[in-house]
Amino acid sequence: MNNDKETSCKKRVLVFPCGSEIGLEIHRALCYSRHVALIGASSVATDHGRFVYKHHVTGLPFVDHPDFIAALADLGRDLAADYVFPAHDSVVLALAEHADELPFEVLGSPLETCAVCRSKRKTYARLAGAVRVPRLYGPGDPAMPFPVFLKPDVGQGSRGVITAHSRRELEAWLARDPSLLALEHLPGPEYTVDCFSDRHGALRFAGARERLRIVSGISAQTRPVADAALEAMAARIHQALPFRGQWFFQAKRAADGEPVLLEAAPRVSGSSGLFRHMGVNLPLLTVFDRMGMDISIHMRPAPLEMSRALSQHFEMTLPYAHVYMDWDDTICLENGINPLAVLFVLQCRERGVRVHLLSRHAGDLRERLRKHALEALFDTILCVAENEEKADFIAHRDAVFIDDSFSERARVREKTGIATFAPDELDALIDWRR
Repeated sequence: MNNDKETSCKKRVLVFPCGSEIGLEIHRALCYSRHVALIGASSVATDHGRFVYKHHVTGLPFVDHPDFIAALADLGRDLAADYVFPAHDSVVLALAEHADELPFEVLGSPLETCAVCRSKRKTYARLAGAVRVPRLYGPGDPAMPFPVFLKPDVGQGSRGVITAHSRRELEAWLARDPSLLALEHLPGPEYTVDCFSDRHGALRFAGARERLRIVSGISAQTRPVADAALEAMAARIHQALPFRGQWFFQAKRAADGEPVLLEAAPRVSGSSGLFRHMGVNLPLLTVFDRMGMDISIHMRPAPLEMSRALSQHFEMTLPYAHVYMDWDDTICLENGINPLAVLFVLQCRERGVRVHLLSRHAGDLRERLRKHALEALFDTILCVAENEEKADFIAHRDAVFIDDSFSERARVREKTGIATFAPDELDALIDWRR
């Protein structure tokens, strides 16, 4: 971890496990803040967090290991961490239980809240008088209507969630896992309500969004909704349980249209980035609140819908000091400038890699560059005639060559021996870590 002047005045925030969907959203929310120096921590070397967090530590014990708290405390001392941001439900509870043993503050709610929210049964018992909760059936309840919804008392990400359409199915699933809760089936739309409670005990934000497409328990497609009933639920849950910082709850509409609580969690939700893109950065507000700062919240009302899918990051150990890059169909595409190519060039300049434009462009190349305000990005601009080989213009062997033409790449590779890339491979050359 750097200890230079740039980071020494920032609050050092340790995120664990940093490669979870929660940890990745925390990174997206905090990585550009001048107030925060992020450190990602993981238990496994293959964790995605090392492709995202510039400062990343691996090898911590798993949260259920007896040495986990001591190891995390040692790491926090070594890194001079100010806060830890838990990024998994089990970690939320473990850190709340051992907060007094840690050399940094835990960004989260009190232990009482974390313990209640980790159990669906405890959550429903605690909040039954405040909001509508799903009816819970005993295994032999003769009044049980089918289908019924089966879910683990302690779980996350829709793991172990099943719909039983008959008593025979119900008994078969309970024989496999007797701890499953049998709940009333709720046929209506599903919602997440992202909330923020400050250090003064005030509920400062409650933003509802519909879960349009759900993948492994994550809102892969979501949009904000204005719903007075869901906002009222947020206020009543907040009154019944003490929260601090970001938290959320999920609800689903029953057949009569009334929203029914599914779960509540005192942590960041993976798709709360929807509201971040509407001006409400909930993880950053959580840090500011812990710093003792008074905050104001202004949500941009413009309509927005978010869709999420798998992204790809790469780690390539290919040293090079020069880049030779084509213009037509590599940087300049038929429908405009390739933004990924420009991003790569900017990254090269920041790292001291020299970028040489190498093009057979038929017109005035410099005029085209000036038109797009790109001329200053390149260290040299080399124009190649039709009867000339691009390979003959490559004067360095600690270089890479980027061109849309397969034949051009093949000739450069054969003549120079340097690595060549097509425009669709630019992702592998970009370092997204911050």
